Amino acid sequence: MHKINLIISCLVLGAVSSSFAQLSPLTVEKIMRDPKWMGTSPSNYRWSDNSKFLYFDWNPEGKDKAQVYRLDIASKKYVLSSDSIANLDEAPQYIFNKDKSIAVFEREGDLYVKNKDKVTRLTETIERENPLSFLLNDELVFQRNENVYTLDLNNNTVRQLTNFQRGAAPKSDQKLSEQDEWLKKDQEQLFEVFKEEDRLKDKQKRKENKKALYLGDAFLGGLSVSPDGQYITYRLIYPAKGNRNTIVPDFITRSGYVEDLNMRTKVGNALTQFKAYVYKVKQDTALEVKAANIPGIKDLPAYLSDYPERLAELQKANKDRQITWGVASWSPNAKYVVMTAKAQDNKDFWILKVNPEDASVTQLDRQHDDAWISGPGIGRDVKWLNEHTFYFNSEASGYSHLYSYDLNSNSKKQLTEGNWEVQSVQLSKDGKNFYISGNKEHPGITHFYSLPVQGGNLSQITSMKGGNEVTLSPDEKYLAISHSTMNKPWELFLQNNKAQANASQITKSTSAEFDSYAWREPDMVKFQNRYGDDVYARVYPAKNPHPNKPAVVFVHGAGYLQNVHYWWSQYFREYMFNNMLADNGYTVIDIDYTASSGYGRNHRTGIYRHMGGKDLTDQVDGVKYLVDHYGVNPANVGLYGGSYGGFITLMGLFTEPKVFKSGAALRSVTDWAHYNHGYTANILNTPVEDPIAFKRSSPIYFADKLEGNLLMLHGMVDVNVQFQDIVRLNQRLIELGKENWDLAVYPVEDHGFVQPSSWTDEYKRIFKLFENTLKK
Repeated sequence: MHKINLIISCLVLGAVSSSFAQLSPLTVEKIMRDPKWMGTSPSNYRWSDNSKFLYFDWNPEGKDKAQVYRLDIASKKYVLSSDSIANLDEAPQYIFNKDKSIAVFEREGDLYVKNKDKVTRLTETIERENPLSFLLNDELVFQRNENVYTLDLNNNTVRQLTNFQRGAAPKSDQKLSEQDEWLKKDQEQLFEVFKEEDRLKDKQKRKENKKALYLGDAFLGGLSVSPDGQYITYRLIYPAKGNRNTIVPDFITRSGYVEDLNMRTKVGNALTQFKAYVYKVKQDTALEVKAANIPGIKDLPAYLSDYPERLAELQKANKDRQITWGVASWSPNAKYVVMTAKAQDNKDFWILKVNPEDASVTQLDRQHDDAWISGPGIGRDVKWLNEHTFYFNSEASGYSHLYSYDLNSNSKKQLTEGNWEVQSVQLSKDGKNFYISGNKEHPGITHFYSLPVQGGNLSQITSMKGGNEVTLSPDEKYLAISHSTMNKPWELFLQNNKAQANASQITKSTSAEFDSYAWREPDMVKFQNRYGDDVYARVYPAKNPHPNKPAVVFVHGAGYLQNVHYWWSQYFREYMFNNMLADNGYTVIDIDYTASSGYGRNHRTGIYRHMGGKDLTDQVDGVKYLVDHYGVNPANVGLYGGSYGGFITLMGLFTEPKVFKSGAALRSVTDWAHYNHGYTANILNTPVEDPIAFKRSSPIYFADKLEGNLLMLHGMVDVNVQFQDIVRLNQRLIELGKENWDLAVYPVEDHGFVQPSSWTDEYKRIFKLFENTLKK
């Protein structure tokens, strides 16, 4: 019979001991303790401005919180430091003038200038100043509140360029009817008092020299000034109206009363709206950049062919799609300005040249996807290589790669290529090379490369197998590398910025207790799914297979995330649990199923309009791989996962009951119509516009097919996948008369559990489920 187990969580801190000779056997209680028992990896790397020191947060002694350490690059020795010292010493975000002889930065809301290593404070105000850029004449452009100013560093003269005003225009500034306009003019001609008021207003207006631009109910954003100071581009952002927010009740409170948390909307809600403008400084005039002039702005999504009546209705309406404007980017010589725009249905991303004189646009590049635009670096504003060339990422080849565009010749050039992804890009200080992180060697290995800006051969700089997260020093001589392997958590390494140079390990973070167990390096395998696509997986072979030869499938969360790689998993608890399962006779597989990151556009979008389609059949095909290559018994297969992994677990139990005997679904989505807009609408569109996609993708519609053993586990204060979601499925199971399911709820937990007692209880129940159903 079904039951609900209320788990009231409390903090249980396991004592950390370094005297263990051997951590064996693994138990849930040991591996689900406060993770400090493992040791804490260093994090938050930041370089000193002079590149002589590296600051990082670390907690090698297992204290209440991490402390700041300072590494001397010359001696490779570190000492305790402090946040205040690090904040004063670390390299700020500089805004440079054209020849880079002067740099300005912001600290705690005030402006500072650095000239020949001398730092001078420029402002000390209550208002917050934000440096924007330098003009060609070396005047500094900065923002204070809603407005833009210039500062002449030679004579400290401040000049206001804009006069944005919050709220609506005064009634006197609003357009009158013909009748009221006649009456107003007649009054002004009759009475001297109004003429005197006008003289005073004219005097004040001449002093202000700028007419007010009223924001109304919009917010100002994306200010960008042309290097010659003649134009200012900006966005007005209009908050969505008419949406209804969800409520999450918090039951365990200090007050003793249930307290409601006002949370997000659901998919299909009204969206924030954007308008873009060019302000002509001399003319004191703002022109709107019209989205109607963008090529393809009226194109309708391909999925509407499944809804002929709706398609005909929209074709007849012939409306422009709503877009989100990016921030305008000016070429260094002020000759060109480029803006990006993304359709709010996320099917198109445009790079546009704007004529600042009339705010007209010319398309330079259009990325279209019948599914949705995404991928590493995709959809961001462009950056400049020189006076006429900018660079950006595109998935045009099927993988995220680096491109440049020359506005003088109106030509696009692909700079990297191959079946791999450019994951991040940084331009060198001298502008001659790109620094690129990418998975060129293998989908599960990331390296740091150098590439000439004109393209050519990639020069691999890092060499350690696994994950290499690089923080480059300001002088570009050193790499601070956060490196890990499959069975060793992240540590700090230091390397000279030279190809294949040796990397020196700086920290050792794992505890003696953690080190006493021989953590596995899972088998890295690749198989073809039923569609002929390559799918990568980690396999944890059973140490001594149980006679029933059971298998467990672990499903990572987030959908677009990678977990089959050669570095330390962010699912470190599940990694340890999988080791424990293997110790107890289970063979475990962890699959980068369709829609996982790191594999290009087709893999990324393979679940479009059908979550629980290819992403689920990949799990089924993975089970077949285990049967064929590891000898598991297909009658004794379980699966588990959290969030998206919990969703797949539900779909597996409901739609593949002959494959999966048991499953544990943690914090799982049960009905996508109740999830958020930003994530869901990309993949499934909206429930009103595409009900087919939502009905075939939501487990609640397949609950009647449940045959196996289902355990659900959910936090009651989950503000991501809200508790209402699992309650709705429970009611459905009750009404269907299903009996072979359980629900454990955790009254103090959000989406990501915090309390060790909750983690422990959760995984004890999962282990018990597998022990009781897959071995009997």
